[in-house]
Amino acid sequence: MKIKEYKVFFDFDNTITLVDTLDDIIERFSVNQDWVKFEQDWKKGKIGSRECLKGQLHCVRITRADLLRYLAKIKLDKHFKALLLFLRKQGIKPVILSDNFSPLIRFILRSHGIRGLKIYANGIKFLGDRLKLSFPYQNVSCFRCGHCKKNNLLKTGFRDKIIYIGDGLSDVCPACEADIVFAKASLAKQLKKRNKRYIAFKNLGKVLTCLKKPAYRQAGRIR
Repeated sequence: MKIKEYKVFFDFDNTITLVDTLDDIIERFSVNQDWVKFEQDWKKGKIGSRECLKGQLHCVRITRADLLRYLAKIKLDKHFKALLLFLRKQGIKPVILSDNFSPLIRFILRSHGIRGLKIYANGIKFLGDRLKLSFPYQNVSCFRCGHCKKNNLLKTGFRDKIIYIGDGLSDVCPACEADIVFAKASLAKQLKKRNKRYIAFKNLGKVLTCLKKPAYRQAGRIR
């Protein structure tokens, strides 16, 4: 199958970016350590990411201007632009699925001269130095994630072959629906437990190399 016949979906934090932006914001700008308990409960599966994010970001105090100054310094994987160019030359319009927040993602991408990507993520507004969150893509029957990536992947990738690229727990459900998965960090560990085939990567240079080689586009062979 030709690469142009695939739909391509990216996670954002630690996949396109070099750091988990939200984790860094919470650690840097929280006024207390209450966020730690939410993180621990989330890792233990006691709460989902929606409840975790609400609790953690309630501890954050930062103005819009200060947050944008911070976001302007966020670095992207050095191979992302080349990968994006390759996909666009193939006529592919990749989609970002993130449990982060759309305005923050768009600002980071614009800071690197990147525009026009379709983004499905959570919503956020500023109330002075506080953040007001919204979750327009939550799955009310599942508490795991603030944004149900699986629903948006299936909606936008209907009847298409799907490539998914991600790194975290919120990527497990959409990755299990994909034909080819590029995985690292906790996503790779979870897929291995589920006997789901994936291609391991440390940076997007590996993804670009693989997508240029038709031999790799065969049911996501493990590498």
